[in-house]
Parts: sequence; structure tokens; C-alpha cells
Amino acid sequence: MPTHGIAFAVVVAALLTVDLALLQRPGRTASVRTAWIWTAILAVLAGGWALWIGATTGRQPAVEFITGYVIEASLSIDNLFVFLMLFRALRLDAEQQRRVLLWGVLGAIVFRGVLIAAGTTLLTRFVWVQYAFGLLLALAAFRLLLAKPGVAPVHGPVRWIQTCCLRYGADTRLTAGSLLLVIAAIEVTDLLFALDSIPAVLAVTRNSWIAFTSNIFAVLGLRSLYFALSGMLERFRWLHYGLASILAFVAFKMLAARWIAISAAASLAVIAAILLLFAVAGRFAPESRQASE
Repeated sequence: MPTHGIAFAVVVAALLTVDLALLQRPGRTASVRTAWIWTAILAVLAGGWALWIGATTGRQPAVEFITGYVIEASLSIDNLFVFLMLFRALRLDAEQQRRVLLWGVLGAIVFRGVLIAAGTTLLTRFVWVQYAFGLLLALAAFRLLLAKPGVAPVHGPVRWIQTCCLRYGADTRLTAGSLLLVIAAIEVTDLLFALDSIPAVLAVTRNSWIAFTSNIFAVLGLRSLYFALSGMLERFRWLHYGLASILAFVAFKMLAARWIAISAAASLAVIAAILLLFAVAGRFAPESRQASE
């Protein structure tokens, strides 16, 4: 594990450095093509990390990593909806968006590490926490199911911070104070979404290292994925139904674990099938029906 920790720290530092070179160049705007390429590279590297885990610790941890990564990457798209709404409301240019998202990613690495450590500790010491997490996931699934298509649920604290940002940073150049508020909104948004996604990952694996690395690989791709999808996020109108189904599935897995054992491989297959189903459904849904919604 120490070897894995050192290797992972080196990989994360290298990826952040390359990310800065590609997406944070002063005075230059990275193309959508560059964002897509970097997103694909990060996904391939996550797959390579899974292969390394499989070669060094076994197939089961590797499958758990992939499942956790897919869950986190899928649920992160909800974050992107909120980021898009906030940035459009504040009229931030591309450079300001990159700066805010960079701090958001760095903060997410720290906060998720703390939450995962706390979650795995609680699950180890108190059996009832498993059922509390299951109920939390079921509630999150129900909330997503009731959300309007194409509209990500915005939590109260985030809405309040958005109001403050609009009041004190309405021009296109943010002051230091309003920039801090925007970064705070991003961090609070990620923290609140993590309260859904981290229990979902812990329903797949109780290994805090696997849960952490799968989360961080997904978070590292969040900035490039945002710039790759920012012009087409509205097309993912039905995605929240798929995310609700995923949360409902992992809630069932956690609540029924005492009686029904669902393997990590089976969980990965179910989650992949759900994502594929709703991606295809959203892609081929009649345009007039989506527009009316």
C-alpha cells in the first residue's frame, strides 16, 4: 500500500501539471477537441490504474475501482449542470471558469479524502451506519427522480452563495471577494453531491484506498469534462433518471446486503447497463417532446 500511495501521489501531481498546461494557459483558450482528448486520456489512465491494481492486489479490488470510478464519473455530471448554471449567471469567461474549477478540484481531493476516511471508519465500527447510508441514497434517488429533466437540483446553501455572487460580482471581472464566493459555491456543491456519491461508492467497496482513488480519478477529469460538454449539457435531459436508478440500485445493495450479496462485477454490469439505456433513450428521444419539457 505505501508503494501504491507514493505512485498515486506522483500520478496525481503529474496529471494536475499537464492539466494546467493544457487547460490553464494564460491568454489561450483550450479547444473543445483538446478537452475531449484530455478527458479520454484520463479515462484510459484510470483503466490502466485498475489494471495495475488487478495485477498487484487481485481482480476484485480492480473491479471495485472501476465500479466506483463509473459511479463517481456519472454522478459528477450533475455537478457540471450546477457549475454551468452558476458560471452563466455570473457571465464568467473561459479563463475565470478554469481558475475556479482548478480550486474546486484541489478542494474536492481534500474533502473527499476526509469524507471517505470518516465513512469507512463509521461503517467498520457501527453496523447501523450501513442502513443510514442506504436510506440517504434512496432519498437522493427519489429527489433526482422528481427533478425536472435537464435541471440539476440546487441545494439551499449553493443557491444562497449564488445570490451573494450575483450581488457582489455582477460584472464580468470578479473581485477577490466574489471570486472566493464562487469557489465556495463550487466547493459546497461538490461537498453536498459527495454526500450522495461517496456512500454509493462505499456500497461497492469498503476499501478506503479503492474508494479514494476511484473518486480522485473521476474528480481529476471534471474540469476537462466540463469544457468538453459545456456546449451540450442540455442534451442530457434524461440522465438524471439514470442517475436516480443507479442510486436506487446501490441503496438496495446496501440495505439488503445482509440477505442478498451482489458482487462488484454484477454491480458494474448493472450500472453500465443503466447508463447505456438512458444515454440511448435520451439520444433518440423526440426533439419536440424534449423541447416542450
